[in-house]
Amino acid sequence: MTIISQTTDLEMLLALYDSGSFSAAARLLDCPVAKVSRAVQRLEQELAVTLFNRTTRRVEATEEGRLFINQLRPALQQLALAEEQLRLSRGTAVGLLRVDAASPFILHQLVGLVGEFQRQYPRVKLELISSENFIDLIEKRTDVAIRIGALQDSNLHATKLGKSPLRLLASKSYLQQYGVPAQSSDLVKHRLLGFNEPSKLNHWHFPDPIHIQPFISASSGETLLQLCRLGHGIALLSDFMTQDLRQSGALIEVLPGQLQSPHPREDIHAVYYRNTALSGRINVFIRFLQQHLQLS
Repeated sequence: MTIISQTTDLEMLLALYDSGSFSAAARLLDCPVAKVSRAVQRLEQELAVTLFNRTTRRVEATEEGRLFINQLRPALQQLALAEEQLRLSRGTAVGLLRVDAASPFILHQLVGLVGEFQRQYPRVKLELISSENFIDLIEKRTDVAIRIGALQDSNLHATKLGKSPLRLLASKSYLQQYGVPAQSSDLVKHRLLGFNEPSKLNHWHFPDPIHIQPFISASSGETLLQLCRLGHGIALLSDFMTQDLRQSGALIEVLPGQLQSPHPREDIHAVYYRNTALSGRINVFIRFLQQHLQLS
């Protein structure tokens, strides 16, 4: 049996299908749009079939295109795994590793570990992607994501990295101006910092839970941290991003011991797609994190 398609063209085909447009596929692959277009045209000519319907506004796979891609994806994954295992048999992990995590986790945990990871695995090229919401790993062509809180996606494998307790924190200047709450019911008198979405992150887990209405809201935990540090209110923040500020006294814990703990929102996992075999790059990265992260 002769295989007429080139793997590079096939990878571009998958990128187009996952992203939904030629320009988005080109951004994912960091290549010109024309290169993606030529690759798809070449495949359609070689296979004598239309794989995508194109309009001025959208690109959509034909029925033949969907059938082909459903067979193609696991085949390319198996080829990548075979190459990975060959490299690992020679004692090395090689290639690009795309890692997605919330901005605070990248800034306060991963950035400081990059140097040591590169020293141990010099042939693995890390690409760190900051996103505040959960992403589709396939659509974003991401190998592993760091998820904070309870897991819901059954299509993902997960390895627990640890826990990071949550604390209510405020600056000394804020507490001097507005006073120190003695119990959770006192919080209604205070300026509370929270998320604009998802709203479930504004659910604070006391024995008698409260759902706050933020005085200032933000989309990023890092933004809330800086607002809290500068005295704008009380925020519920994870230990992984506040240790230095708490130790220096820049942030002070409010209502210590009154939040529910342990709680699922404290869990931190590394996740990867269920239908993909655990590659050597992901394997060494997760093992490295388990050894070096500063978590409970």
